[in-house]
Amino acid sequence: MADAGDVWGPDEDGILSGLRVLDLSRVLAGPYCAQMLSDHGASVLKVEGPAGDETRTWGPPFHDDGTSAYFYGLNRNKRNISLDLADDAGRAVLTRLIGEADVVVENFKAGTMARWGLGYEDVLADRHPRLVYCRISGFGADGPMGGLPGYDAVLQAYGGLMSVNGYPDREPLRVGVPVVDVMTAHLAFSGVLLALHERAASGRGQLVDAALLDGVVSLLHPHSASWTADGRVPRRTGGAHPVLAPYQVFTTRSGDFFVSAANDRQFAALATVLGSPELATDPRFADNAGRITHINELVPLLAELIDAWDGAELTRRLIAAGVPAGPVNDVGTALTDPQVRHRGLYVDNDDYRGVGVPVRFGRSRTREPSAPRSRGADTAEVLRGLGYGEAEIARLAAAGVLR
Repeated sequence: MADAGDVWGPDEDGILSGLRVLDLSRVLAGPYCAQMLSDHGASVLKVEGPAGDETRTWGPPFHDDGTSAYFYGLNRNKRNISLDLADDAGRAVLTRLIGEADVVVENFKAGTMARWGLGYEDVLADRHPRLVYCRISGFGADGPMGGLPGYDAVLQAYGGLMSVNGYPDREPLRVGVPVVDVMTAHLAFSGVLLALHERAASGRGQLVDAALLDGVVSLLHPHSASWTADGRVPRRTGGAHPVLAPYQVFTTRSGDFFVSAANDRQFAALATVLGSPELATDPRFADNAGRITHINELVPLLAELIDAWDGAELTRRLIAAGVPAGPVNDVGTALTDPQVRHRGLYVDNDDYRGVGVPVRFGRSRTREPSAPRSRGADTAEVLRGLGYGEAEIARLAAAGVLR
């Protein structure tokens, strides 16, 4: 019988304390999903192959131990074991780990687990009926594109997101963060939690099937809703909103500035603060539909007025008037903003520096972030916990199974 502490580590604070998660994934969506489970107390064991998760090398920048900042942001709070799953002995260890787990997260090429004799539908569902098995893929496992590899930017293009991002007179732009991967991670995380909730009632686990295609299509609102309503293909609008105005970036004396006057009251307040209250009664701009229709006339008028202001002063005046607005901060400014720090969204301690846990509770605690482990750091201890003796561990190491 495995020693739970040696295999999974001690239980941690959090709503998911005691949950055992086997993270077989790499790159972004899978590791991020598993990290979120860990943030809320789950014990996560990450399995890396001989080459390791390739994001360890995605840089610069790198931390002092040579691990990329990219990998750091997706793999905190996880134990780590190195296994060559192309080897029968490595797969034997994996089989035992799956038997210990409540949740498996994987994003292998379609059919990989089945080829190893560990397919969910044909083996694991019967062998481990309580297992929640989360499979993350590019396009899903079946259908016309089923099984094909998918990458964030490719799905931004294929799924329609890139077509609405950028300026109308220039080429489509990739969103500046891997938003499809991140969204899919959140969908997978939600799916795992829903499956666990259902398991509490039925006693049975099930497949959670998450695909990057699902993630990107779910992001298309309001463009998808607009297209289904009138069939017109949405166009790129730069920094502006397709159905609200003004809702975009302007320039102040002190830098870029975002204004959201999303209803008539807010627009009237904006016009008053800018010293041109007559704009709110101009028939062209009296309601949102008019402002959208006459956006090319409205924006230059507002731009000239806003350009004369200091951004900090204009922020103060507009917020006081009930108009959402503020400066366009760079990443460093945003992370060190006093409100961001107050919310615990930036962590800077002896062991970890990065984004904090973005979900807060009234009673329950979240896990204190700790730095990712080096590849294979916990391999020997995990194997001992599974019942492997020192001689057998040495034999596996000598054979290259624990590379």
